[in-house]
Amino acid sequence: MTKITMKSVGVWRPYPLVTVEEARALDRLGVGTLWLGGSPPADLAVVDGLLAATTHLQVATGIVNIWTAPADEVARSFHRIEAAYPGRFLLGIGAGHPEAQAEYRSPYRALEEYLDRLDEAGVPAGRRVLAALGPRVLRLSARRSAGAHPYLTTPEHTGLAREILGAEPLLAPEQKVVLDTDAQRARDIGRAAVANPYLQLRNYVENLKRLGFAEEDLADGGTDAVVDALVAHGDAAAVVGRIEAHLAAGADQVAVQLLPADADPVPTMTALAAAVENA
Repeated sequence: MTKITMKSVGVWRPYPLVTVEEARALDRLGVGTLWLGGSPPADLAVVDGLLAATTHLQVATGIVNIWTAPADEVARSFHRIEAAYPGRFLLGIGAGHPEAQAEYRSPYRALEEYLDRLDEAGVPAGRRVLAALGPRVLRLSARRSAGAHPYLTTPEHTGLAREILGAEPLLAPEQKVVLDTDAQRARDIGRAAVANPYLQLRNYVENLKRLGFAEEDLADGGTDAVVDALVAHGDAAAVVGRIEAHLAAGADQVAVQLLPADADPVPTMTALAAAVENA
């Protein structure tokens, strides 16, 4: 297996919480990509300042919601960013959740139509990725984008996703992390992050069932086994081990989401960077 480097580690962070100071620190640590979660608006105004403040860090959206961010405006934002910071922005898009949208139709067809609009507006397929869990959207990711950015998954899902995508497309799963060696405390933090809303959302529940979890495993906040599968915890070496498991299963980069979300991510990422160096 190829030795892990910080380029194969990303940071997934809700976009309203990201600061320029954090981005600079992540850039110094050699983090590959800063993934902006929480459905950034179509103007993508948050991206410019982060790229201006950093040198090597790539910024990606994880993800722009196709129901709330018009494709034409997103395309204009992409071209603005690309002109100023060539090659450093990756546009992640996705269909979100039926529970969150009053007018939710076939997400697959809606994604195709959104991609059509981006094509017409000149956004290159190689500079966008799709939020993808199931086989159908994973295949769409391989066909019409640079690859896939799955959320709330496991190394087992990463292996299945790589088989579906094939060898070339980008695969960058999100992985929740609690850097804490007290297992019960770490599980409490992890369960609070996954139980509401994710274990109540149909697309994630169905994906976890495909991975072998039963309905009763996912009820009442999820069993310890579910939480442990979805949230890596322990010391820095243990967390790096989970990242390596994703990479061994076929990931190109693992987008680490540090929990709790409102904590400063820099100390944890500094510890992980040291563990990566020693891996």
